[in-house]
Amino acid sequence: MKVVVVGAGEVGFNIASTLSADGHDVNVVEPDEERAARVESELDVRLIRGNGARPQVLYEAGVRDGCDVDFLVACADRDEVNILSCWIAKRSGVKHVVARARGLEFTDSPSWARDLGIDMMFSPERSVAREIMELLSVSTATRTAELLDGQAAIYAFRIAHGSPLIDVSLMDMRARDPDLIAIVVYIERGGASSPGGSDNSKSLFSIVPDGSTVLKEGDLCYVVSHREQAWKLEKLFQLRATRALKKVFIVGGGKLGFQVASLLEDHYRKAEIRLIDHDKEKCEKIAEELPRVLVLPADGADINLLKEEGVDSADGYVCATESDEVNLIYCAIAKSMGARKCIAVVRRRMYLNMPERIPIDSVVDPNEALASVILRYIRYPAHSRALSIIEKIDAEMLEVVMPEGHRLLGIPLMEMDIPKGVLLALVSRNEHKGGGKGKEEARVFVPGGRTCLEAGDHVILFASTDRMPDAAVFFDGSENLPSQDKGADVPQLGEYAGGWE
Repeated sequence: MKVVVVGAGEVGFNIASTLSADGHDVNVVEPDEERAARVESELDVRLIRGNGARPQVLYEAGVRDGCDVDFLVACADRDEVNILSCWIAKRSGVKHVVARARGLEFTDSPSWARDLGIDMMFSPERSVAREIMELLSVSTATRTAELLDGQAAIYAFRIAHGSPLIDVSLMDMRARDPDLIAIVVYIERGGASSPGGSDNSKSLFSIVPDGSTVLKEGDLCYVVSHREQAWKLEKLFQLRATRALKKVFIVGGGKLGFQVASLLEDHYRKAEIRLIDHDKEKCEKIAEELPRVLVLPADGADINLLKEEGVDSADGYVCATESDEVNLIYCAIAKSMGARKCIAVVRRRMYLNMPERIPIDSVVDPNEALASVILRYIRYPAHSRALSIIEKIDAEMLEVVMPEGHRLLGIPLMEMDIPKGVLLALVSRNEHKGGGKGKEEARVFVPGGRTCLEAGDHVILFASTDRMPDAAVFFDGSENLPSQDKGADVPQLGEYAGGWE
């Protein structure tokens, strides 16, 4: 596949690196000398120095009349460059064009992209704001990602000392609580964050579990669950449940900070929300748009201000300025003053593991989220509606909608030759309330070995990044899977879900 990437910032570099490693033919367009030098020295791609909005630069990258370029991904720092490069590419015959939009107004309506001939236009702020709100709402989770249009999510929980899950197999966990709509899909064990939390000599290793896997104290478990059962998971893993949000601090009044404040204002009517930004004019504008938010023109690390406003009783402190370093340091300060959960926004991948090194609870990376959604569209265009790429653990989740007449309908999962390493985590099925032709409601459940898929089912697949293409092909209906990836050595889903139904 031939791909042109316009812009080699964090997002573009990440996309170009991943696609090049996948074996695709990648051209990168970048005018900045420092970024271009990094691409040239670290990536196996062809570099074109120049402005991606200029036809002659795109021509050099292979975008010309009658070209055979499959994708153009425009993720430069300026929306105008991205839009114009996509417009030129589409008219040159590029099959798919994708644009990043920093301005939220460009993604408020799908007509913007459609009228310009852009296949997809992405802005990560809204989805990242929802992730931050979920992290605040489920305070013991260290990571989360939304699934099934918000019906479900994946959460990362660590097993606390005294948890009833210690030394329990996943099969027994399911048997103890058959009503639990949740499944552990990945485990990190050992390392500095293992029991005791200070032994850096302990090695970290990962487990793709099956029903016989036994949980240990300190395990970081990635759990796919119905969102309404997150409170039950918190009690199992952490022996406590999140209380309703009463007070939240947000530092940084940019697009992301504004979106977080707006979501909190809508969903937590009784919560005290304080937004802090050093720009007085910006604060005045936000105060007009968000009347229930207390907007303070100040420094987010002003200790006297934080004390006066009661940061020691805050349920959450979110730092979303433009500086990664400021966000991390300010969160550490707020944590030391007693804020219950501190979340830092970072845009460089080198900071993703900082919660293991300094006293903060979670980091959220908008650039990772954007790269993830663009890679989703390129890798699996038939299933681009709902995929989460969990970069830290090199895993992916894909939502598949089962069509009428699919060859897998009506077959028990235990009889399917599901590719090795692929797990069916959740199924969402529309059912008529009260039977008959009443109102349809979605039922989300963990499938077992005897579960048969039905037309219209939304199925969440979990797999490592290298295995997900096999899963996509298998559920697309192709019979041309490699033989070594099929067969009896596949971990049986029914065992994992707690025994055959």
